[in-house]
Parts: sequence; C-alpha cells; structure tokens
Amino acid sequence: MTSKNRLWTVLAVLLCAIAAAVGYVASDGTGDGTPKATATSTGRAASSSAPAGSSAPSAPKPSAPKPSAPATPPAATAATTWVPTDPAMADVCRTKLPAQALDTLGLIAKGGPYPYRSDGIVFENRENRLPRETSGYYHEFTVVTPGSADRGARRVVTGDSGEQYWTADHYGTFQEIDARC
Repeated sequence: MTSKNRLWTVLAVLLCAIAAAVGYVASDGTGDGTPKATATSTGRAASSSAPAGSSAPSAPKPSAPKPSAPATPPAATAATTWVPTDPAMADVCRTKLPAQALDTLGLIAKGGPYPYRSDGIVFENRENRLPRETSGYYHEFTVVTPGSADRGARRVVTGDSGEQYWTADHYGTFQEIDARC
C-alpha cells in the first residue's frame, strides 16, 4: 500500500468516525433521534437548542403558574423528561399521592377553578426547604383533607418551570412529584 493510499484510508476512517459521533450525539445515544436534554445551572432539564437557521420561537417566561404534566405521560418520553430539581430531596411518584392531591394537580393543569380563594397565591419558601428561587417563583394549592374543618395541612407547591412539590405536613417536609410513575 502506498503512502497516498494510506492517507486516503485514514481520512475515510476519520470521516466515518466523525459521522458516527455526530449521529450518536444527535440521538443522545438512544438511536431514536430524540434530541438530547441538558441540565441548566439550577438542575432542571432544558431542551437542546434549535439548529442554526431554525425558525423555532423561544417560549416567553410564564407569569402564572405553569400547568402540570398530564396524569399519564406517554411512555416513550416519560423516562427522559423528568429531572429532579434537587437530587438530595426525596421524590414521590405521582400515582402514590392521595386522590385529593391528584384532583388538585388536575385543577392546576386546567388553571382552576380552585376550592379555596387562597389557592394559587405566592409561596414564600420561608423555611427554605425548596430550592432557592426569586420571590414569586412558587405558588401553593390546597389539597382537600377529608374531615378537616379548614384547609388542612396538605399542599401542592408549583414552580414557574413546571416542577411540583407535595407536602402533607404544612411545609414541614417536601417531596418532589415525579410524573414518570
């Protein structure tokens, strides 16, 4: 084999390797063509940026609480879309919540109406049990407690990026709601 043929062989192998790497990265290693998700500085998932020259509009930041994810997410995307905001915080499967919490999550997804006038108000996070965010980022919603004469102690707290938290003890402890299960 001449040195010229070796050069062409090496170039051909390099081009094949680069093409394979680009394909692998574009499919996030799954081979299904799904765009790769990247973690932001706060730990939440953000979709990969649109290709250059794309006319995909950027979404404006919502001013109201973001609707929750559907109760039964599609199986193909459920495993790759939820990323905990704080890996150190306990999480709870959506299906393990009480029926009243699922009712509240359904009302949040629809935008109301809510059973209590204080539902949807800003949650201040005074106890700092949720990740630190700017004032007005979190909103709280009552989860009806059967037999309670008042609002009870159970709440769902949502963040402007769509994350949801469950507390059964009036903000004493929180669990992040995992919509995948």
